[in-house]
Amino acid sequence: MIELNLELGERSYPIYIGADLLADEQLYLSHIDAHQVAIVSNITVAPLYLERLKRALSQFSVVSIVLPDGESHKTLTNVEHIITRLLEEKYSRDCTLVALGGGVIGDITGFAAACYLRGVNIIQVPTTLLAQVDSSVGGKTGVNHPLGKNMIGAFYQPRCVVADTGSLDTLPDRELKAGIAEVIKYGLIRDPGFFDWLEVHMQALLAREPVALAEAIKRSCENKADVVQADERESGQRALLNLGHTFGHAIEAGMGYGNWLHGEAVAAGMCMAIRMSSALGWLSRDDQDRATGLIAAAGLPVQPPAELTSDQMLKIMAVDKKVLKGQLRLVLLNGIGSAVLTADYDEATLARTLTAA
Repeated sequence: MIELNLELGERSYPIYIGADLLADEQLYLSHIDAHQVAIVSNITVAPLYLERLKRALSQFSVVSIVLPDGESHKTLTNVEHIITRLLEEKYSRDCTLVALGGGVIGDITGFAAACYLRGVNIIQVPTTLLAQVDSSVGGKTGVNHPLGKNMIGAFYQPRCVVADTGSLDTLPDRELKAGIAEVIKYGLIRDPGFFDWLEVHMQALLAREPVALAEAIKRSCENKADVVQADERESGQRALLNLGHTFGHAIEAGMGYGNWLHGEAVAAGMCMAIRMSSALGWLSRDDQDRATGLIAAAGLPVQPPAELTSDQMLKIMAVDKKVLKGQLRLVLLNGIGSAVLTADYDEATLARTLTAA
């Protein structure tokens, strides 16, 4: 088992990475304060792992809340459903929620935990690669609004993260590739050595080789932890983690939540940011080719959907969370491993990036 620590003073917590951790009851004991535990999962993950997790938590009073699966269900309605169940069960302020699933379940459950009784404990048990390397770490929680992705939420840190690499054995190939998009992101924005490693080991990741997967998860979580420790509430550096996300969120919203997986939309969005960075003269052609080549090698899209117009994308991007004083800020690259959040770009270049897709 690999144990990392995200240092945030009194809100610090461990990240456990390894095989067969989901059922290890000892990992949970020091992070649960009282006897009431609610496991939140979905109809896809629950049949695979819910009973195993319940056995690990058998010394507690456990209820299960199973939600529909998919990005389209990341809504306030499902947050209300969780809270209603907690109230029905008379769960008190010292209860613990456990999020068992991918990024959608982690985000919904985290937001419900932040809201219920003004804040109760949560443990993240991510079962997708994307959730293990990104969304379960750092305390971003929330739900979507029809006009924008993740527009309703809170920063709320978990007590711990239990990333069981064995759960990736049941992950569909499409979901695995979507998670790799977020892995590639870390190499592009701040870790050129990791990017080099990914170029060599991409086929091993796609083949689900355990050693390669564990290393990719560890390196990703180390990068995420470093950024969150420096900027927990995204006042500056943490925004760099959104490379490709402004374009990607527009793709997700424009196509209807769930039609493109988050990682697929981010991959296409990163390619748009890469091409825009190159067009601005900030990124060399060689780095552009390496970056888009690695994304393509992962089997991810390098272009947005043809049916989504530039006007549609720009309208959605106008309500992005990184808009400040009426200006849309974008995360762009000035080299592999070097990113910048900026509104200092030529708008004609942005327009060409959107229309050239």
